[in-house]
Amino acid sequence: MADQISLFENKVKPTNIPLAEKIRPQSLAEIKGQQKLFAEGNLLPTMLKKDDFSSFILWGPPGTGKTTIARIIERKTKSNFISFSAVLAGIKEVKAVMQQAEFTLKEQNKSTILFIDEIHRFNKAQQDAFLPYIESGAIILIGATTENPSFEIISALLSRCRVFTLDPLAIDDIKEILLRGIDHLTKKLDFSANSLDFMAAQSSGDGRKALNNLQNIAAASIDNEKIDLDKVSKILTKKALFYDKNGEEHYNIISALHKSLRGSDPQAGLYWLARMLEAGEDPMYIVRRLVRFATEDIGLADPNAVVQAIAIKDTCKFLGMPESNTALAQLVVYLATAPKSNSSYAAYKEAAIVAKNSSELGVPLHIRNAPTKLMKELDYKKGYQYDHDSENHYIYQNYFPKLLGEQHFYTPTKFGFEKDIQKRLDWWEKLKQQQIKDIKEVK
Repeated sequence: MADQISLFENKVKPTNIPLAEKIRPQSLAEIKGQQKLFAEGNLLPTMLKKDDFSSFILWGPPGTGKTTIARIIERKTKSNFISFSAVLAGIKEVKAVMQQAEFTLKEQNKSTILFIDEIHRFNKAQQDAFLPYIESGAIILIGATTENPSFEIISALLSRCRVFTLDPLAIDDIKEILLRGIDHLTKKLDFSANSLDFMAAQSSGDGRKALNNLQNIAAASIDNEKIDLDKVSKILTKKALFYDKNGEEHYNIISALHKSLRGSDPQAGLYWLARMLEAGEDPMYIVRRLVRFATEDIGLADPNAVVQAIAIKDTCKFLGMPESNTALAQLVVYLATAPKSNSSYAAYKEAAIVAKNSSELGVPLHIRNAPTKLMKELDYKKGYQYDHDSENHYIYQNYFPKLLGEQHFYTPTKFGFEKDIQKRLDWWEKLKQQQIKDIKEVK
């Protein structure tokens, strides 16, 4: 194996090594919870087996095996392997290494595997720096990230990398990791089955967190002690809800709330609302999204929905948290059980497309404003008929640009208040057709 520069290498071997480091898997087969990724014939195990790698990104929650995979590759590969943490290393250091990798390619016809942990911490300009070296074959990039690569990795770099997704660890996987960790403790401890279940549930699918918790419990225990659920629950602090207010999970959960309401499921809506509020989400962010939902997914099927949403917005401002929780719950239930229509939303999207493609067309003269003498001389407002002067307060006129012709965007649904809107439209359409007929007869 070639000389390597690694954030994994320790010149002085410490004695106080974290438990998670002591029992870190040494092969893909030992990594728990990623059976789909490591199945026989899949790309990642095939690359490792053949020692023939192309650039890829490892994406998954903390404690699921991303760094472990990189360490296994480092040990197994015959290629130069260089690793950095984007948290600790600057781009100047990385560029120096990439230039060395380019020299190695020219002199030895050999690529360098470059592992970047927390690659999403590099900004767009920093990520751009990798591109020419990947293109030339000087480096094979392996990145690790907890953030969605679609949002955090520039498209040019992402298009040159495969993305391997790692799943949160299941409860049974965590329990296996804990049992292995118990065997490596310096004390002999007897854990009850329900205490292990509790510890596994507290880990939120994070194997490293589970082992850190185990180590903390061991530190607070004596040799040969029996560890029960009561002791474990007292030592471990309250479980923090898995919710990143600035990351992908933020958008996943608000999406889940929106779709639950669209699906008229108030129970699921309340669950996702609670997931956000109990994790500390800003109630004003939630209510903004609910105002949008009232106009996008309910609209004129229940015009009172947006009125309710605005009222709850004012309530949230007035009360603050935690008192706003019941107001938001009330709104979630109202919106979930309201009749649904996206007719206004769909109509605007169609109108926007037509507007963008016909923006050069002027406003018809008869519906232009004419505040000056010159405008009147230019026939602004000429021929306009004032609807309120008619018996039915309706006079048919064309309000579209002449070259565009009349368009149809909005069609009400048969739900809620839109049934009444359809009756109104039908009435106006009847008047319109009669007036068109009268005009033709006069001509």
